[in-house]
Amino acid sequence: MSGKGGGNSEGSASMRVFGTVLRAMRGHVGVSTEDLAAHVGYSRSLVIKIERGERMPPPDFIEKAELLLRSGDVLARAAKHLERGDFPSWFEEYAELEAEAVGLYTYSTLVLHGLLQTEDYARVVLSAYCPVLDTDEVEHRVQARLARQSVLTKAPAVQAAFVIEEWVLRRPMGGPDVHKQQLEHLLEIGKQRNATIQVIRMSYDGHAGLDGPMTLLETPQRRLLAYLEVQGRSMLIDDRDEVSELHMRYSMIRSQALTPRDSAKLIEQIAGEQP
Repeated sequence: MSGKGGGNSEGSASMRVFGTVLRAMRGHVGVSTEDLAAHVGYSRSLVIKIERGERMPPPDFIEKAELLLRSGDVLARAAKHLERGDFPSWFEEYAELEAEAVGLYTYSTLVLHGLLQTEDYARVVLSAYCPVLDTDEVEHRVQARLARQSVLTKAPAVQAAFVIEEWVLRRPMGGPDVHKQQLEHLLEIGKQRNATIQVIRMSYDGHAGLDGPMTLLETPQRRLLAYLEVQGRSMLIDDRDEVSELHMRYSMIRSQALTPRDSAKLIEQIAGEQP
């Protein structure tokens, strides 16, 4: 399959540059990751994550590392340019394309698409991440996810379609209150003229979406792309034949889902079942 794959790095470009500088300086003086970890008082795994650009270095880490590496104030000066990324690095390119998209079509099978999530629902999803994210990182990502949702209200309007498996709507994420609030939020989004929400019933067997979730994008230049994501890895596909096949599959999925009106009735029914 053609496309661009993504790894597990979570940090910003500046974090990755800082990590590269730290690793080069450590190698230059012959200090191992174990020695650096022991000197700064943090775990070796944290040192490795900082060098990979996956974690922000604590202030005392920088001070102690400079003493051991005899680097003067090089690390402190580099740290002034550190910025935490809003998204994992494997998601950054897609996020940029999503923000500018004129067409956006998604199919969700496990959790609601990020553009549909309420703040509390997003917090539940991100808090369940494994390995566990720090509390401040969860909050940072929640706010970044909410900021993405402006794409649904921007001008000119993006044409958006969301197809959701019924069981995603029935999973009581965060408990009854959070669940009901999320369902009501979906109903509000479905009222927008530029957005449609459709549901595939659990009783519909053998439909065209069994290969998993997908997102299809159309750029302002009328370029068609597909985005696939699983287990912290992503693939942005621009091959015309592959994108065409996914569009064909998505069209079939939409035809097998309930109409937007019937979908809204089902969402209202599920919301009414909440205690």
